[in-house]
Amino acid sequence: MNDKRRVLVIGATGYIGSHLVPHLLERGNDVAVLARNPEKLKRHPWHDQVTVFEGDVLDIETLPAAFASMDVIYYLVHSLGKDNFAERDRHAAYNTALIADRQQVGRIIYLSGMGHGPDLSEHLASRQETGRVLAGKSVPVTEFRAAVVVGAGSDSFRIIHYLAERLPVMITPKWVQTRTQPIAEADVLRYLAEAPERPESTGKILEIGGNDVMSYGDMMRTYSRIRGLRRLMIPVPVLTPRLSAYWVDLTTPIPAGVSHPLIEGLKNEVVVTDPAARKIFSFEPMGYEQAVRLAIEEMRREKAAAD
Repeated sequence: MNDKRRVLVIGATGYIGSHLVPHLLERGNDVAVLARNPEKLKRHPWHDQVTVFEGDVLDIETLPAAFASMDVIYYLVHSLGKDNFAERDRHAAYNTALIADRQQVGRIIYLSGMGHGPDLSEHLASRQETGRVLAGKSVPVTEFRAAVVVGAGSDSFRIIHYLAERLPVMITPKWVQTRTQPIAEADVLRYLAEAPERPESTGKILEIGGNDVMSYGDMMRTYSRIRGLRRLMIPVPVLTPRLSAYWVDLTTPIPAGVSHPLIEGLKNEVVVTDPAARKIFSFEPMGYEQAVRLAIEEMRREKAAAD
């Protein structure tokens, strides 16, 4: 373990951020969080173990005090679900990069989306543009690019979950044949938490994925098998991502502002092409089936806690 670091988590009220904080505390870090509404932090058991700054990356005046003397900033926010989300994310990333530069922050660690080529969906293109904006000043950025994160709070995985749970017969669009490399929530958190201890990851774009490359259809079939569900999938060539997004609206409770950009991105193959992350980090990510079993168990615990 290295010396204690001062780390700031931006996005600690979100899915990944809220799960990352306890891992950072366990590793002996001095953890602070930036939140627009600090009251929301009180639902997390770690809230009294961190320093809380009230602020918003869209309001540059609220950032200097939080960024001062930080060794590492975790940037885990995005505006998906809001109007003009790409523009909002550009603005937020620019503010973050500018104040991090002025406050001489040691490093920014950012979780992005994987995808290659010029035909990326607006959502994936925005995630990667955010990384470029964050890296536009002097502070080095470690950008992790992930495909579907398999966990109870992942919107992409929740789409798989609801479709498999609620549709005995699925009329499936072409995107179910697109290849992806899903990664377990636990492995994403391990990459993020270990990154400050791996200086060779500094300033790099690292693609991270699990041990299995599969289609989205395979993901749904595997989920259904694990749950003991018999499901029939009938592929049709005319169901475009846009049309299938409306189909998802009828089947899942995920807001359209979130699900539609995610569904559009399912046309893009998201498979690791650069093995750098596996060389820098010494652990082997788990396979999809194990990740699903962990996600299902997490969903059960959350449901039991809510009842």
